[in-house]
Parts: sequence; structure tokens; C-alpha cells
Amino acid sequence: MTGHFWLDWAILAVSLFNTILLLWLGLTVLLNADRRHWGVWLMGGGLLAGALFFISHSAILGQELALNLVGLNFWWRAGWFPVTVSPFAWYVAVLWLGGFWSAPRTSLATRHQRWLWLMSLWLAGLITLMLLANPIPAYDQLVQLDLGGTLAVRNIPLLFLLFPLWMVACILLSIDVLLRPAQAEHPNTAEARRRARPWLFGTAGALLAVSLLVAYFVVSIVATVAEGRLPAIQLQTVALYDLALSLLIALSALLLGQAIVSYEIFTGKVLPRRSFVRHWRNAIILAGGYATVVGWSLVVHLRPIYSLLLATLLMALFYALYSWRSFWEQEQFVARLRPFVQSQGKISDPMNAASSAGDLLAALCRDLLGTEQAQLIPLGSMATLAGPALLYPSSSSAPHLRPPRDLDARMMPLDAARYDPYCWAISLWGERGITGALLIGAKQDGGLYSQEEMETAQATGERIVQLLAGEQMVRRLMALQRQRTTEQRVMDLRARRLLHDEILPTLHLTLLQLGGTVPQQPVVQEAMHTLGEAHRQIAALLTQTQPAPTRTPDPCELVAGLRALIDAEFAHHFEQIQWRDAESMPPTVYVDAVAGEVILGAAREVIRNAAFHGRGGKPDRPLRVEIGLYVQKGEITLSIQDNGVGMDAGAAGAASGGSGSGSGLALHSTLLAMVGGYLTVEAAAEGGTVARIAVETV
Repeated sequence: MTGHFWLDWAILAVSLFNTILLLWLGLTVLLNADRRHWGVWLMGGGLLAGALFFISHSAILGQELALNLVGLNFWWRAGWFPVTVSPFAWYVAVLWLGGFWSAPRTSLATRHQRWLWLMSLWLAGLITLMLLANPIPAYDQLVQLDLGGTLAVRNIPLLFLLFPLWMVACILLSIDVLLRPAQAEHPNTAEARRRARPWLFGTAGALLAVSLLVAYFVVSIVATVAEGRLPAIQLQTVALYDLALSLLIALSALLLGQAIVSYEIFTGKVLPRRSFVRHWRNAIILAGGYATVVGWSLVVHLRPIYSLLLATLLMALFYALYSWRSFWEQEQFVARLRPFVQSQGKISDPMNAASSAGDLLAALCRDLLGTEQAQLIPLGSMATLAGPALLYPSSSSAPHLRPPRDLDARMMPLDAARYDPYCWAISLWGERGITGALLIGAKQDGGLYSQEEMETAQATGERIVQLLAGEQMVRRLMALQRQRTTEQRVMDLRARRLLHDEILPTLHLTLLQLGGTVPQQPVVQEAMHTLGEAHRQIAALLTQTQPAPTRTPDPCELVAGLRALIDAEFAHHFEQIQWRDAESMPPTVYVDAVAGEVILGAAREVIRNAAFHGRGGKPDRPLRVEIGLYVQKGEITLSIQDNGVGMDAGAAGAASGGSGSGSGLALHSTLLAMVGGYLTVEAAAEGGTVARIAVETV
């Protein structure tokens, strides 16, 4: 250390900052690599070698020369090995990134094959020189400007001559690779290289500046020895050089880290991850804060226990802030995902089976992916059930395309000439195999899609396909229910006409014919009595049976439809029909046609149950029904209450009568749930039954 407070603090803080940052980058590359190719090991090992150099550098800065000469000499000599290997690791990693080994017949392989052999031999010579000879003066000798006793050329240590040239050569060769790389096999790899190239050029430029500054430093040392300057002045000059070199290496680490985390060029991932960028930002903040505080504590010579407590408090503070930030980001992520995972609850557009799914696709593309265009194509078992493809935006004129046949991976890039304007295909899967494909175009901001965005898009796309299939099944169920109701009405009309026009006249004619015979005979009297009883029962049934209900002119108008339903089907089934709060009931309530038909169907089932089971087997029991319709707080509520025998007695009577299994209410409850509503039936406090039908308003 120089004894200058601000200079010593800056040197030590930057050294600790580089140690933490390079160590984090090296471990992150190795631990997060998709496949640990030897190039990944080389890049991660090079970063760890840089971290080891700054560990030795920080150890040297934190010790006094007169107190621990052996330790200083150990760290001084140990630091030369990682700093020698790092430039070569950078050069070979850039070669690997540029496609040197993926396509050996390219111009890149032709240009650099000999250079690679030359640099490998050069590295082997440097390592051998450091192991077998004595090319480096001891640290105490260097401080005293005593360069004797080492392998030297004209009193200049041989390593001091070879090392600067070695660094400059490695960096210049890496710049040539970055300028003219081989063609990438994977389109996304080429795009990541293109976007990461400015950061890599910045890294190479900073490392070239380090190499040139080291060369200039060696020249200045030689000149100092020749001129015989004072060691004290030289020590402060060396410290300034050291600070400049450390700052340049810190700049190169920041630029390289930005390229790694933004595009994951050395991890082998197909797409970058946004969480990776957040962790990188947190690592920079941690390294900067920790290095600043711990460096200050060492420069002011705090007692070791105080430095330890300060570092402990600092780590606890950063970990607490990191945890808080992680929870906050998780809450924000869940908030963004809520529209995609919560139940939609209803079918919004009766004319378009894909309305809810289309809204969900639009939210995915607009709010999460930020894509310009997208197309969701049902495939496999969902192809015939989910319907045609969905487009985003809905007004898009893009043609309906078929995804690639080899769409077996989670995601794959598309041929721009064939699938324009789409550039990515995401496969969607279910329990029975592939269910669809999501084709997406370029981002609106021109950026790259992240791994998290693709995984979210895949999960959301699978949900959209299921939603399409579910809505289609609901509509088919409703169509079947409508067909069933229509067929039942036709059968009722046909049975009524048959009874009225054919069976009753036949019975009447038979009674007249029997009346002309000898009525005193017991057999004739019994036959006439039986036929007369059948005639009365059929006549009473025809009197109670009403014609098929007329349909409201507008199926979306709920009040008119409800009144038409009651007047047409149930006017003669109750002694009294009351409209509760008729003066405050809205004159018109508009709903979509699907919801209106479901509500009227449920109301018909409830009123029919009250009419046929409310008397409990006593035909002369007076039966009354009260109906109320309310619209408030975004919900339509229909209340139907009767004064019949109640739920238990009605169920017992229905069971004994052989009719009424409750399947009708179950069916209509399911249909109401499909349109965002519900049906409840419970015993009224004053006797009878009260049913509530509720549906959310659009």
C-alpha cells in the first residue's frame, strides 16, 4: 500500500469488486450452462482464473511488506499463472463462439488454425518457463527495483518481455474473430451473436487497452531502472498504473457480463432469461457495495473483529434486500399472469366461440410477449373440437398456416420466407399429445424473447386451446338441449293432437255404441264406466296441457322472454302468479342470446318443478308463485318462490310418483356455471321453496 488513503481505498475496492464479479460470472456460466461443452468450461474457467488473480492481488494489497514477506512472495508468484492463462482462454472462447470448430472448412478456420497452434505453443512455453526457470523477480526485489537473479535479456526479465506481447496477440486475434466469425448453424444463435457483438467488442477493446498499458508499464519499469529513480516515487506510480489496469478490467468484466446475461452466448441456452439479467444487476450492486465498505475498513486498519462484523452486517442487509426484491418481483409476475390463469367464468359472444380465447390470446401477445403478430393453431385431438386458428390482432390479414411437421420440441425458429411474418413456433401439449402450435412474430421493440416469456406463452397457449374446446363443448351441449326442448314440444303437440283428434272421438263413439246395446249387462256397464273414466282423464289432461310456448321476438330481452314463458306455459298451473316489486323492476333487461336462453331454460325448469310437485299429490291445494327480477352490482338475479309443500315433501312425492330425478336442475346449474352464473334452491322460511338464478352482467 502507498500510504495515500484515497488511492489505497480505490485500489482495494476495485480489486475486491473484480474478484466478486469475475467469480460470480465464472460460476454462473458453469452452473447455468445447458450443456457443459468444453467451450463453456473454458470460458467459465477463464473467468475463474481472472477471479483467482484478483484474489492474489487483494491479498497482496492487504498485507504490509515488512510483516509478511513470505506471504507476499507467494501471492505475487501465484498470481502470474491465472493472469497468463486468461488471455488465451478469452481467445479460444471467442473462437468457439465464432464457430471455429462447428464448421472447420470456413474462412475462420483457415485464418486461425496456425495462429491457434502458435498461441498454444506460446502458452506452453510461458507455463514451462514459470515452473522450471526463475523469470519473475520476488516481490520485495520488485519494490526495491532489483531485477537481478532472474532469467533476463539485457537486465530485463524475460517474462516481462514475452507477457505483454502475448496479451496483445491474444486480444488482437480475438478481435479478428469477432469481426469475421463463421456462419451460425442456429438462426437464434446468429441473432444473439449479432446483438452481443457490440458488448464483446467493448470487452476486447478494454482488454486491448489493458495489454497496451501493461506493455507501457514494462517499458516504464525498464526506464526507471536505467535512470535510477527513487523507490518511493516508483511505488506511487505503480499504484496508479495498478488502479488504471483494475478499472479497465472491471469495465471489461461489466461488458462481458452484459453480453453473457443478456444473450447467454456462453451458456448454450437457446433464449436468454430475464431473471438472469436481474441477478446480474444484483451481483453488481452487491460487489460494489461490499467492495467499497470492506475496502474502507481495511484501509483505515479497523480491528479484525470490527471488519468481520461490518462485513456480516453488510451481507445480511444485502440478503434481506435481495429477498424483498425477489418477493416483489414474484408478486408482479403473478399479477401479470393473473389474467391468464384465472377462470374466465362465462361465454361472452354467442356468435363467436373463440371470443374469450381471443381476448386471452390478445392479452398474452400485447401485455406479456409484446409481439407484433401471432397465430394459434389447434392440432391433434383438438383440431376438430377447438375450431379454426386464432389470429392476433383479430383484424390481421395473415394467411392461416400449418406449423412444421417436426414440431416436437418446445420451441423452434421458423423459415422467414415460408412463414412470414412469424419467426417462432411454440408447441402446445396435453395429456394425449400435441394439442396445438403458437406462431409468433418479432417483438415490437425489436428485442429477443426470453426463456420465461416462451414458457409462459406455452402454458397460456395450452390453456387457450382447452378454453376453445371447452366453449365449443358448451355450445354443443346447449344446442343439444335446445334440440331436446324443441323435440319435446313437438312431441307434446303431436300427442295432444292425437288425443284430441283421434282417441277422444274414438272413445266417445265407443261409448255411444255401447249405450245402444243392452246397458243392464254387468259387462257392458263396467266397460262403459272404464271408458268414461278414461275419457274424463284425457279431457282433463288436455285442459291442463297448454300449447307450445311462443318465443320472445328478441332472445336477448330477458323480461319479455320471462313474461312470454309464464303466460304461454304456466298461466293455468297456478292459482296466483305475482311479480314481486313490479313497480321497481326494470322494464327491459338485455343480455346476450346464449345467457338469455340459459336463464330462461333454468327458470322454466324451476317453475315446472313447482307446478308439478308443489301440491304434493293434492290437486285441490292452492298454489301460488312469486317472481322477482333484480339488476344490481353487476349481477342479474331472478328469484322464484312458491308456497308448495317444500323440498323434502316434493322430492318424496316425485319419487313415489316415478318422476323428477333432479337431473334437470343439475343440467341447468351446469349451463349457468358455463355462462358465469349459478342456481340455488332452498326451503323458504314461511314454507315452500325459493330458487335464485344469478348471472353476471356483461
